Amino acid sequence: MDKNEPDIEKLIQKNSNQKNLIGKNVVELCLNADFCFIALHGGIGENGKLQAFFDIYGIRYSGSHYKGSLLAMDKDIAKQLMKLNDIPTPKWQIWEQGQEVYYSTPCVVKPIDNGSSIGVEIVENKEQFFKALKKAEKYNSKVMIEQKIEGREFSVGVLGDNVLPAIEIIPQQGFYNYENKYQKGATEEITPADISSDLATRLSEMTVLVNKVLGLSIYSRVDYIVTKELDIYCIEANSLPGMTPTSLLPQEAEAIGISFSELCETIVELSLESWYK
Repeated sequence: MDKNEPDIEKLIQKNSNQKNLIGKNVVELCLNADFCFIALHGGIGENGKLQAFFDIYGIRYSGSHYKGSLLAMDKDIAKQLMKLNDIPTPKWQIWEQGQEVYYSTPCVVKPIDNGSSIGVEIVENKEQFFKALKKAEKYNSKVMIEQKIEGREFSVGVLGDNVLPAIEIIPQQGFYNYENKYQKGATEEITPADISSDLATRLSEMTVLVNKVLGLSIYSRVDYIVTKELDIYCIEANSLPGMTPTSLLPQEAEAIGISFSELCETIVELSLESWYK
């Protein structure tokens, strides 16, 4: 995989004549399938639109339904719901073109609803900030400017009613961005994370609450920063976490004896059960 983020402007230009969000024959193929395993990141694949479309056509699919997908993908809505439910999350503001922007560095600049950390930048000064702002608005006219929390990165997966062991993410350089997610050897991932039982319990309990608040089901993954004072900040929730054998959720499942094939089968079984309730 190319270590660089996809060039959104080139992609838009390349597909300027394409009016449909869903490719040719995809609907027909899905209608003829017994079940569709959704393994998409960002865009309509993760923001609830594809799920709602499938609901209309009666197509059975994996993972959370459209509402949970929508709430988790919109970072502003997700953080508002977290705040209302006393889930600690970094302070943030939303900026749109034409508005004045108020900020302090260091901070995190990100598109409001992208996947795979595409367009996300940590900035330390004014020059970096406006460069990151320009980059993020290529993906969405709404950009989130978020307080940067110093600490260790963790992620906690959920499979059905079970919370999986926390995994610690240690990038060799920078933060867990697009490059570090997909380049072999760019990030050290420790599972189960080397943390106290108390911290593990707190992360687990917060993960259950985040999933409940956002309406996520079947499987998901929640990302955190934990400070040196052991304060936990929820960064975001993923309704469709990565599902390659080396992705975070499969690693967490493997830590408790669930193989990749068993994980996939369980997701299918749980998804089908939810359809027949």
